Amino acid sequence: MTKGESCDQDLTEKIEKDIRTDFKNSMTYGEYLNLDELLGAQNRLSAHHDEMLFIVIHQVSELWMKLILHELIAAIKAVEADELDTSFKLLARVSKIQAQIIQAWDVLSTLTPSEYSEFRDSLGNASGFQSFQHRMIEFALGYKTTHILKIYEKNDKLHQTLTHALHAPGLYDAAIHALSRGGLPIDQEVLSRDLTKPYNRHDSVMQAWLDVYMNKDQHWKLYQLAEKLVDIEDAMQQWRFRHMKTVERIIGFKKGTGGSSGVHYLKKVLDHQFFPELWELRTRI
Repeated sequence: MTKGESCDQDLTEKIEKDIRTDFKNSMTYGEYLNLDELLGAQNRLSAHHDEMLFIVIHQVSELWMKLILHELIAAIKAVEADELDTSFKLLARVSKIQAQIIQAWDVLSTLTPSEYSEFRDSLGNASGFQSFQHRMIEFALGYKTTHILKIYEKNDKLHQTLTHALHAPGLYDAAIHALSRGGLPIDQEVLSRDLTKPYNRHDSVMQAWLDVYMNKDQHWKLYQLAEKLVDIEDAMQQWRFRHMKTVERIIGFKKGTGGSSGVHYLKKVLDHQFFPELWELRTRI
């Protein structure tokens, strides 16, 4: 140890004299976070160096998605209870999380086609297309597809969780009902629609949001809610675009490991809108 290092240690001991070092009978940071389990979950199926990158990026993304769902479900409940101020905080946090998950594609894109091809076969038919949390996020945003449930029949718990989410109101359903409770006329066919089906644009919802934007002082909280929804869809589309370009960069137009058409499928979903009236009104105003 150098003289400088010794001085630094002495200084630390003087300033941080209360730092705890005895954890024989106390919970540690690693125990609280289950780090042994978490950091032991990166099990490569090949000997390729870059498979670690591939696993970590997808696991980190799943952790962020878990937090997105945690916040989205709470936000839906807050909107349903007309606690819009609470929902704003939750939805703002979702947008910040989305920024993190979008940037993950930049790290994965350092994987080259030749590197990925050396361990791609190890994945078998496993694919991000099968991410149940991604499906849960789509369901929470109102994009419901019943045929996708077949993927999860292998796991009864996941299948039941997704089936429950399929029948539950999404964030946009909650927002539309908030419009109605706010005195804006919404057709009954929208308010009582089949929640297991994807939401389709409706004239009464379009007019209600136009009224909100044209009279924002009168409907200030609904106006803020609308902009929070736009933030989330904007980020969702950025995530989809970065996903598509990363896949194209690494495997070109090959089929996905899960059997999807790969880039062709990812380009197609870019055209889907979760909250169509909130985008149309930009042209109408």
